[in-house]
Amino acid sequence: MAAATRVLVVDDDERIRTLLSWKLEAEGYTVVCAENGGAALERLTQDRPDLVVLDLSMPGVGGLDVLRRVRATGDGALPVIILSGRSGETDRIVGLDLGADDYLAKPFSPAELAARVRSVLRRAARPVGTEDPPAAGPVAGLRVHAAAREVLVDGRAVDLTAREFDLLAFLVAHPRQVFTRAQLLTRVWASDAGWQGEATVTEHVHRIRSKVEPDPSRPRWLRTVRGVGYRLEP
Repeated sequence: MAAATRVLVVDDDERIRTLLSWKLEAEGYTVVCAENGGAALERLTQDRPDLVVLDLSMPGVGGLDVLRRVRATGDGALPVIILSGRSGETDRIVGLDLGADDYLAKPFSPAELAARVRSVLRRAARPVGTEDPPAAGPVAGLRVHAAAREVLVDGRAVDLTAREFDLLAFLVAHPRQVFTRAQLLTRVWASDAGWQGEATVTEHVHRIRSKVEPDPSRPRWLRTVRGVGYRLEP
Protein backbone atom coordinates (compact mmCIF):
# COMPACT_ATOMS: atom_id res chain seq x y z
CA MET A 1 0.00 0.00 0.00
CA ALA A 2 1.43 3.33 -1.05
CA ALA A 3 2.22 5.50 1.96
CA ALA A 4 0.96 8.55 0.05
CA THR A 5 -2.64 7.30 0.22
CA ARG A 6 -4.30 9.71 2.65
CA VAL A 7 -7.43 8.92 4.67
CA LEU A 8 -9.43 11.56 6.54
CA VAL A 9 -11.22 10.18 9.62
CA VAL A 10 -14.06 12.38 10.85
CA ASP A 11 -15.67 11.50 14.19
CA ASP A 12 -16.47 13.44 17.35
CA ASP A 13 -15.44 10.47 19.52
CA GLU A 14 -11.71 10.74 20.23
CA ARG A 15 -11.49 7.03 21.05
CA ILE A 16 -12.80 6.10 17.62
CA ARG A 17 -10.45 8.53 15.88
CA THR A 18 -7.48 7.11 17.81
CA LEU A 19 -8.44 3.49 17.17
CA LEU A 20 -9.05 3.98 13.46
CA SER A 21 -5.88 6.03 13.07
CA TRP A 22 -3.84 3.26 14.66
CA LYS A 23 -5.40 0.56 12.45
CA LEU A 24 -5.20 2.47 9.18
CA GLU A 25 -1.64 3.64 9.81
CA ALA A 26 -0.71 0.01 10.51
CA GLU A 27 -2.15 -0.76 7.05
CA GLY A 28 0.20 1.80 5.51
CA TYR A 29 -2.13 4.78 5.08
CA THR A 30 -1.42 8.35 6.06
CA VAL A 31 -4.24 9.39 8.42
CA VAL A 32 -5.51 12.85 9.27
CA CYS A 33 -8.40 13.43 11.67
CA ALA A 34 -11.19 15.93 12.26
CA GLU A 35 -13.36 16.08 15.36
CA ASN A 36 -16.42 17.65 13.72
CA GLY A 37 -17.94 18.62 10.39
CA GLY A 38 -16.49 22.13 10.33
CA ALA A 39 -12.98 20.83 10.88
CA ALA A 40 -13.59 18.17 8.23
CA LEU A 41 -14.42 20.79 5.60
CA GLU A 42 -11.16 22.59 6.42
CA ARG A 43 -9.18 19.35 6.23
CA LEU A 44 -10.70 18.50 2.87
CA THR A 45 -9.28 21.72 1.46
CA GLN A 46 -5.91 21.61 3.25
CA ASP A 47 -5.03 17.91 3.07
CA ARG A 48 -6.88 16.73 -0.07
CA PRO A 49 -7.46 13.15 1.16
CA ASP A 50 -7.88 10.14 -1.12
CA LEU A 51 -10.76 8.78 0.99
CA VAL A 52 -12.99 10.02 3.83
CA VAL A 53 -14.37 7.97 6.74
CA LEU A 54 -17.27 10.13 7.89
CA ASP A 55 -19.40 9.82 11.02
CA LEU A 56 -22.98 11.01 10.55
CA SER A 57 -23.93 11.87 14.14
CA MET A 58 -21.91 14.95 15.06
CA PRO A 59 -22.98 18.22 16.69
CA GLY A 60 -23.10 21.33 14.53
CA VAL A 61 -22.22 20.45 10.94
CA GLY A 62 -23.24 16.79 10.69
CA GLY A 63 -21.88 14.09 8.44
CA LEU A 64 -24.71 14.33 5.91
CA ASP A 65 -24.10 18.07 5.66
CA VAL A 66 -20.41 17.45 4.98
CA LEU A 67 -21.21 14.83 2.34
CA ARG A 68 -23.80 17.11 0.74
CA ARG A 69 -21.29 19.96 0.51
CA VAL A 70 -18.58 17.68 -0.90
CA ARG A 71 -20.84 16.45 -3.68
CA ALA A 72 -22.27 19.94 -4.31
CA THR A 73 -18.78 21.19 -5.10
CA GLY A 74 -18.56 18.65 -7.91
CA ASP A 75 -16.10 16.35 -6.15
CA GLY A 76 -18.02 13.22 -7.07
CA ALA A 77 -14.91 11.06 -7.36
CA LEU A 78 -13.76 11.38 -3.73
CA PRO A 79 -14.61 8.06 -2.02
CA VAL A 80 -16.61 8.41 1.20
CA ILE A 81 -17.46 5.71 3.75
CA ILE A 82 -20.13 6.82 6.20
CA LEU A 83 -20.43 5.60 9.80
CA SER A 84 -23.52 5.73 11.98
CA GLY A 85 -24.58 4.50 15.38
CA ARG A 86 -28.25 5.00 14.59
CA SER A 87 -30.49 2.00 13.98
CA GLY A 88 -32.62 1.66 10.87
CA GLU A 89 -31.84 2.24 7.23
CA THR A 90 -32.87 5.88 6.76
CA ASP A 91 -29.37 7.29 7.22
CA ARG A 92 -27.89 4.62 4.96
CA ILE A 93 -30.37 5.39 2.18
CA VAL A 94 -29.89 9.16 2.49
CA GLY A 95 -26.11 8.77 2.58
CA LEU A 96 -26.04 6.54 -0.48
CA ASP A 97 -28.42 8.87 -2.28
CA LEU A 98 -26.01 11.74 -1.60
CA GLY A 99 -23.18 9.76 -3.15
CA ALA A 100 -21.52 7.80 -0.33
CA ASP A 101 -19.59 4.76 -1.54
CA ASP A 102 -20.17 2.54 1.48
CA TYR A 103 -21.90 2.48 4.86
CA LEU A 104 -20.83 0.89 8.15
CA ALA A 105 -23.00 0.71 11.26
CA LYS A 106 -21.55 1.11 14.74
CA PRO A 107 -20.27 -0.83 16.54
CA PHE A 108 -17.79 -2.25 14.01
CA SER A 109 -14.33 -3.74 14.13
CA PRO A 110 -11.32 -1.73 12.94
CA ALA A 111 -10.39 -4.69 10.74
CA GLU A 112 -13.73 -4.50 8.95
CA LEU A 113 -13.34 -0.76 8.42
CA ALA A 114 -9.84 -1.30 7.01
CA ALA A 115 -11.22 -3.93 4.62
CA ARG A 116 -13.92 -1.52 3.47
CA VAL A 117 -11.29 1.16 2.87
CA ARG A 118 -9.25 -1.23 0.72
CA SER A 119 -12.32 -2.26 -1.25
CA VAL A 120 -13.52 1.29 -1.92
CA LEU A 121 -10.05 2.44 -2.96
CA ARG A 122 -9.79 -0.50 -5.38
CA ARG A 123 -13.09 0.51 -6.93
CA ALA A 124 -11.98 4.12 -7.22
CA ALA A 125 -8.74 3.04 -8.93
CA ARG A 126 -10.59 0.87 -11.46
CA PRO A 127 -12.88 3.16 -13.44
CA VAL A 128 -15.55 1.59 -15.57
CA GLY A 129 -14.25 1.07 -19.10
CA THR A 130 -10.77 -0.21 -18.17
CA GLU A 131 -11.80 -3.80 -18.80
CA ASP A 132 -15.15 -3.28 -20.51
CA PRO A 133 -15.82 -1.70 -23.93
CA PRO A 134 -16.42 2.07 -23.90
CA ALA A 135 -19.98 2.83 -22.86
CA ALA A 136 -21.40 5.21 -25.45
CA GLY A 137 -24.51 3.49 -26.76
CA PRO A 138 -26.10 2.73 -29.09
CA VAL A 139 -29.09 3.62 -26.91
CA ALA A 140 -31.77 5.80 -28.46
CA GLY A 141 -31.99 9.05 -26.50
CA LEU A 142 -29.40 8.02 -23.90
CA ARG A 143 -25.68 8.68 -24.34
CA VAL A 144 -23.07 7.60 -21.79
CA HIS A 145 -19.53 8.80 -22.49
CA ALA A 146 -17.12 6.79 -20.33
CA ALA A 147 -14.00 8.90 -20.87
CA ALA A 148 -15.76 12.18 -20.05
CA ARG A 149 -18.00 10.54 -17.42
CA GLU A 150 -20.91 12.34 -19.02
CA VAL A 151 -24.54 11.29 -19.41
CA LEU A 152 -26.90 12.92 -21.89
CA VAL A 153 -30.64 12.28 -22.11
CA ASP A 154 -32.06 13.63 -25.38
CA GLY A 155 -29.06 15.97 -25.51
CA ARG A 156 -29.52 17.23 -21.94
CA ALA A 157 -26.70 16.67 -19.44
CA VAL A 158 -27.70 14.67 -16.34
CA ASP A 159 -25.77 14.91 -13.06
CA LEU A 160 -25.07 11.48 -11.55
CA THR A 161 -22.98 10.57 -8.53
CA ALA A 162 -19.78 8.63 -9.20
CA ARG A 163 -21.35 5.27 -8.28
CA GLU A 164 -24.57 5.98 -10.20
CA PHE A 165 -22.47 6.72 -13.27
CA ASP A 166 -20.41 3.54 -12.83
CA LEU A 167 -23.54 1.39 -12.60
CA LEU A 168 -25.26 2.96 -15.59
CA ALA A 169 -22.09 2.85 -17.70
CA PHE A 170 -21.57 -0.81 -16.88
CA LEU A 171 -25.11 -1.73 -17.93
CA VAL A 172 -24.90 0.35 -21.11
CA ALA A 173 -21.67 -1.48 -21.97
CA HIS A 174 -23.61 -4.79 -21.74
CA PRO A 175 -26.97 -4.12 -23.46
CA ARG A 176 -29.76 -6.67 -22.92
CA GLN A 177 -27.54 -8.72 -20.60
CA VAL A 178 -29.25 -9.51 -17.29
CA PHE A 179 -27.23 -9.07 -14.08
CA THR A 180 -28.26 -10.06 -10.58
CA ARG A 181 -27.77 -7.62 -7.75
CA ALA A 182 -24.96 -9.83 -6.42
CA GLN A 183 -23.21 -9.72 -9.80
CA LEU A 184 -23.51 -5.94 -9.93
CA LEU A 185 -22.03 -5.62 -6.44
CA THR A 186 -19.05 -7.64 -7.67
CA ARG A 187 -18.61 -5.99 -11.08
CA VAL A 188 -19.40 -2.35 -10.22
CA TRP A 189 -18.70 -2.06 -6.49
CA ALA A 190 -15.90 -4.68 -6.36
CA SER A 191 -17.75 -5.91 -3.29
CA ASP A 192 -20.13 -8.68 -2.27
CA ALA A 193 -23.18 -9.27 -0.11
CA GLY A 194 -20.92 -10.09 2.82
CA TRP A 195 -19.81 -6.45 2.89
CA GLN A 196 -22.76 -4.59 1.38
CA GLY A 197 -26.45 -5.36 1.22
CA GLU A 198 -27.90 -6.01 -2.21
CA ALA A 199 -30.39 -3.22 -1.38
CA THR A 200 -27.50 -0.86 -2.21
CA VAL A 201 -27.94 -1.81 -5.87
CA THR A 202 -31.72 -1.38 -5.69
CA GLU A 203 -31.36 2.11 -4.21
CA HIS A 204 -28.88 3.18 -6.89
CA VAL A 205 -31.11 1.88 -9.68
CA HIS A 206 -34.02 3.84 -8.19
CA ARG A 207 -31.91 7.02 -8.12
CA ILE A 208 -30.67 6.57 -11.70
CA ARG A 209 -34.22 6.05 -12.96
CA SER A 210 -35.37 9.22 -11.20
CA LYS A 211 -32.69 11.17 -13.08
CA VAL A 212 -32.63 9.64 -16.57
CA GLU A 213 -35.96 7.96 -17.22
CA PRO A 214 -38.78 10.05 -18.77
CA ASP A 215 -41.20 8.07 -16.56
CA PRO A 216 -39.33 6.37 -13.69
CA SER A 217 -42.39 4.28 -12.81
CA ARG A 218 -42.30 2.78 -16.32
CA PRO A 219 -38.58 2.67 -17.16
CA ARG A 220 -37.63 2.81 -20.80
CA TRP A 221 -33.99 1.77 -20.45
CA LEU A 222 -33.19 0.41 -17.00
CA ARG A 223 -35.48 -2.61 -16.78
CA THR A 224 -36.16 -4.95 -13.88
CA VAL A 225 -36.15 -8.65 -14.68
CA ARG A 226 -38.45 -9.95 -11.98
CA GLY A 227 -36.85 -12.42 -9.63
CA VAL A 228 -33.42 -12.00 -11.28
CA GLY A 229 -32.02 -8.45 -11.49
CA TYR A 230 -31.60 -5.69 -14.08
CA ARG A 231 -30.77 -5.17 -17.74
CA LEU A 232 -30.26 -2.18 -20.03
CA GLU A 233 -32.73 -2.11 -22.91
CA PRO A 234 -31.23 -0.12 -25.83
